[in-house]
Amino acid sequence: MKHIMTGKVKEVYEVDADTLEFAYTDNISVFDKIIPSKVPHKGETLCRTAKYWFNLLSEEGIRNHYISEPSKDRMRVERVDIIRDYSKIDGKTTNYLIPLEVICRYYAAGSMLDRLKSGKVKPEDLGFPAGHEVKRGEKLPKPFIECTTKLEEHDENLTDEEAKEMAGLSDAEFQEIKDTVLRIDAIIAREAGKRGLIHCDGKKEFAYDKERKLMVVDTFGTLDEDRWWDAEEYAKGNIVELSKEFVRQYYRDTGYHAELYAARDSGQPEPDIPALPQDIIDRVSKLYVDMYERITGEKF
Repeated sequence: MKHIMTGKVKEVYEVDADTLEFAYTDNISVFDKIIPSKVPHKGETLCRTAKYWFNLLSEEGIRNHYISEPSKDRMRVERVDIIRDYSKIDGKTTNYLIPLEVICRYYAAGSMLDRLKSGKVKPEDLGFPAGHEVKRGEKLPKPFIECTTKLEEHDENLTDEEAKEMAGLSDAEFQEIKDTVLRIDAIIAREAGKRGLIHCDGKKEFAYDKERKLMVVDTFGTLDEDRWWDAEEYAKGNIVELSKEFVRQYYRDTGYHAELYAARDSGQPEPDIPALPQDIIDRVSKLYVDMYERITGEKF
């Protein structure tokens, strides 16, 4: 096999003209930075969790790129083109990665709270009355779907019109993507709810196949792409993060997050991200294994 790409958390290999193999690593990334610390078992749990969801999608008739799992930390998938020149994408383009990350939020959390505080997002954008003070953990009146860039160095928020233009999508095609996200999230909520989990938010990626039929690609429903809370604790008024969010919080607490984003905003060189302490690495590794079992109901 020919190695063709190194991503933040996986290596990509060419099997043949129509097939890729993803090799999931134990790397962990936050804020578009790869942390110089390995997390034992992380790659295998991501791969096996993604496989679990892809199999469920296939059972539900939702097209996706998954083919097979050669080993526990590797996955074979249908190959599509990555077109970085957006001017070459239009409504007739086939077999390409749609250059968007599609995020659906059900609760007020994470970066959404930062954007609310800064005024970049208003309560009424989320379905609340104007002037409503949105609290952390508050359930949104309706799902909030938005897109960011996929192929840029850093994810950038897009309006719906910007997203459609960038990805060569008609109004109907863009709506199909949104509808598919909601279908997938209904499956996730159904399955995770059986095991005491709240699916707070998550991102999906899509492509068009050779007949320009929509298919779900990459990875979803894991601790990397999605935010999970403990349902029993939430009912008591407590938010217990069950994703890598507490790693992000570690870097917020140390001041690195503020330093990084100040550099980005001012166009200065970005500071290198420090390694994680061993006790955090151990916690993260245990969390990935425990959550694999809780999300899927399967033993690691």
